Order: sequence, then structure tokens, then C-alpha cells
Amino acid sequence: MVGHVCDFSVTKLLTKEESFKHTETLATLGYMAPEYGSTGMISTQCDIYSFGIVVMETFSARRPTDETFGEDMSMKSWISYSLPHDVLQVVDPNLLRADDEDFNVKLQCISSILELALHCADESPQIRLNAEDVVGRLNKIKLQFL
Repeated sequence: MVGHVCDFSVTKLLTKEESFKHTETLATLGYMAPEYGSTGMISTQCDIYSFGIVVMETFSARRPTDETFGEDMSMKSWISYSLPHDVLQVVDPNLLRADDEDFNVKLQCISSILELALHCADESPQIRLNAEDVVGRLNKIKLQFL
């Protein structure tokens, strides 16, 4: 469990009147939204994308730039293929073991969080949730598994 600093909040460059902006600000490969990488356009949805990637990294203990991933398999596709039946294959073994108390409940909770992360990291910014909806879904997951 090692903490990482992320380059969130590229949208701080936006004024209240702007919903998107063109920029040449650098972002970290693997964490930047596809539309930012291809066009330099930033929006609040870029931060949502990065959040989804960081959540997947946190629960899998793998970075999106891990050498096991390449053109054939990305971290997103690896996690997506594991849901819903093979989640244990992608979860960091330090977070969950088969002999843990309430194993199935914890596994379902992690599965729900990873599904949310995949939704946040969708290729299309129009499909991604907004920050308020992400917080709402995280709270719903928390309440469901208390």
C-alpha cells in the first residue's frame, strides 16, 4: 500500500463560464482521458476519467502503464473482463483473501467499486458520470455494504 500523487484537477484551468478548454498542459500517460490526449481539450470529465483509473489502480495494485499491459490488453479491459465472476483475479491480494471474514460481501463491494471505476473511465466523455453522481454512487455502495 503505497500512496501516489495524481495530476487531478486539470479542470482548475477552466473558468466558471467555460465547460471545456484547449491546453498544452502535460498530463501523465495512462491517466489522461483519451480526448485530452488526442485533442488537448480538457473538461471536468477528464478528471472523472483519471479518478476511475486511479480507483482501478488502487484495487488491483497495477498501474495502467504496467508492462503486462499493451496493445492487446489494457488495465481497463483486464478489469472489465474480470467482472462480475472473476473479480478476485484482479484484486490486490493484500486487500482481500479467500479466508477473510465476510469474504463474499467484501468481494461484491469491490466489484461494485470497480464497475463504477470502469464507468468513470469510459472512452466517451458523454457517458462518464459527473462528480456529484460518482459521490452519490460511492455513498450508495458504502451504505449497501455496511
